[in-house]
Parts: sequence; structure tokens; C-alpha cells
Amino acid sequence: MASARRQFLLSVAGFGGAMWGSRSARWPGARRSPFEAAASPDGATSPDAVAAQPGTAAQRPDTGLPTREEAEGWYAKRRNWGRWGADDPMGAVNLITPQKRLRATGLAKTGRTVSLSRNFEPEQQFVRTSTTATGGSVIDYYGFIYHGQTVTHLDALCHVWDQGGIWNGRSVDKDIDTRGAKFADITAFSGGIVTRGVLLDVPRHRREPFVAPDKPVHGGELADIARAEGVDVGAGDALLVYSGREAYVRAGNVYGGAARPGLHLSCTAFIRDRDVSLLGWDMMDARPDGYGLPWPVHGVIFSFGVPLLDNALLEPLAAACAEERRYEFMLMVLPLKVPRGTGSPVNPIALF
Repeated sequence: MASARRQFLLSVAGFGGAMWGSRSARWPGARRSPFEAAASPDGATSPDAVAAQPGTAAQRPDTGLPTREEAEGWYAKRRNWGRWGADDPMGAVNLITPQKRLRATGLAKTGRTVSLSRNFEPEQQFVRTSTTATGGSVIDYYGFIYHGQTVTHLDALCHVWDQGGIWNGRSVDKDIDTRGAKFADITAFSGGIVTRGVLLDVPRHRREPFVAPDKPVHGGELADIARAEGVDVGAGDALLVYSGREAYVRAGNVYGGAARPGLHLSCTAFIRDRDVSLLGWDMMDARPDGYGLPWPVHGVIFSFGVPLLDNALLEPLAAACAEERRYEFMLMVLPLKVPRGTGSPVNPIALF
């Protein structure tokens, strides 16, 4: 029974991946976002499920990057499992203490706010109006898949896993079924994630418009950018990495597929060393990763307990940081309170 359940979940994940990889092909008349990833060559595989082929350059010792052997044990040796108790569903968000939140409020000085959410255009939207002689009303229904490479959303700690299980080593067969997650669902963050946010602006540091597929962001580079910006990334912080996704698309590229720009596996060491509580990004795991790992950077979810803010709109935030001449701010991420939910669409707000 357990193996059958696992097979069903995997098939559902594959079906969902196919839908977000080529959404307009699945729903006739659906609107296509300019930021939507193209389908994989066979039209049936999510870009996130594309099997990465082992690389060469990423494995050479002279690059300063982990070898493949090191990468295979990268997460297992540095897991946070049990750090906050065997039944803890919040992971590194535990590092955001009341004192940490209060200090974050001190970063609100000008009152300027910046939304980090992309425009949300659900594939299904039904609208009904009701009118009377003196007025009326309108209501609507949304139907959508928010995981993937289009909608700005927060991943719960149950979202992905490896052979060891989901966050805290819990069993996939016992804690996830067709009704959702019994452990570490999105309601673990129903109090909101409010903390100090730090933006690392990769294009500004490189003096290039965007991160290209052949030049992913490495962990050592994140440290260099933090020093150049004059910020320290510490325990309980929300780390936001801007890679120039909008500029990449404006240049005629399609974000997604087998060759996807983004963050290299080595960035996970930076995240773990500094006890980051949340990772937000506009470009996700770089593909291919050079190691054949299923979740190169997404693995921080189940290994370190770090939730991910996927598809964040960071170009306006980068502009605001440059104008404000500071790269730290108060960040508020408030997910929907959905029992058993594996994540939630969000509209994060940065407050200066």
C-alpha cells in the first residue's frame, strides 16, 4: 500500500510538472505569462524534474567547488534534523525570535514598501456579477497550480524530499497522502514570516544585466557581494538573491528548461553557515547542476529546514535598494492558512 501511494504521488507530481511546464497547451484559451517556462523538449516533463547530467568543470578540485563525491553527501552531513525537536515543523524559521522581529521593525525608516510578487493570472477564473436596482456585486473563483516557475509562492517544508525523507527525516509514506501533508504543512508559518531581509544583487556586482546559464551564482560569490554591499547575513535573516530574471527574459531568453540559469549547489554552504531562515530568489537552482542531484539548492528545504520564496519579483527591490543606498529592510511574507497545504501563493512586502 505504501509503495502504491508513493507511486501515485510521484505520478501526480509528474502530471503537475507537465502542466506548469506547458500550461497553455493543457488549458485552451489560458493566458500565457511572459515569465512562464517553456515545456521541456518532449513536452511532458517539468523543468524541475529534468534529470541533470553529471558535469565536468563543477567537479574539478581547482575550481574551489565541491567534487561530486562531496556533493553526494553535501546535505546529509549538515542536516538540521532534530535541532528544534523531532516533531518541529518550522525548521530554520525558529531562528526568527520575537527579538529578531523587533529588530527588523527598526529597519523601517522611510515607510517605502516594495511588493515582491509577480502578477498572478490564474488559469481558471470564473466571474459572476449580481445587480439590483440600487447597486450590485461581483465575485470570482480562482483555480491554479502555484508551484513551478511562474507564481510567486512559499514552499512549505513538506514540499520536496530525498531518499532520507522529508524535513526532520519524517516518512513520505506516513506523512503525505492524496489529501496533503500531515506534517510540516504551510500552516506552520501561519503566524507569518517577519524578519530582516537582505538582498544580494548579482547583476550589479558582476556589472552584467543577468545571470546566464553558463555562469551560475556560486557560494563564494554571495560572500563577495555581501562584503561589497556592506551587509552581514546572519541567523534568522531572509536571504534574497537577485539574478536579473526580467532582464534575461527581455533579452529574448526563456527562463526554464534543461539549461536554466540560477544558483549553484555551493550556495547552500553559505546558507547553512549563516543560519539563514528563508531563501528568496528570482532564478532558482541552476540546471544542469553538474552532479545529477534531484534538488541541488531546493534541498535546503528538507535538509536545513529553510523554506523557499520561489519566483520572487526582485528587480523593483534591487532598484529600491540602490536608491535607498542600503540592502537590508524589514520583510513580511504571509502565506494562506491552508491545512495540509504544501505551500502558498504570497505577496511579500519589503519595508524600508
